[in-house]
Amino acid sequence: MNRNEEAVVVVKSMQNQVDADKVLNVLLGVWGIEGAEVNLYSNKATFTYDNRMASLHDFEQALLDAGYDVTTVSSER
Repeated sequence: MNRNEEAVVVVKSMQNQVDADKVLNVLLGVWGIEGAEVNLYSNKATFTYDNRMASLHDFEQALLDAGYDVTTVSSER
């Protein structure tokens, strides 16, 4: 049984590479993260996580707490 999920979120308030690096670090700091990529030009963050350890809401909340406005684009198992 696969417990990894992939999610894509749009980080609307990401303006520059400093923001992109901060978003990446926020995502990597959430328990259960498997890997993450941040694309500054499309304002999207793509990440894989173990759903036994975290939920998509945990990642969204971490980004909100860091001051970023996010919208979920997709989440897949």
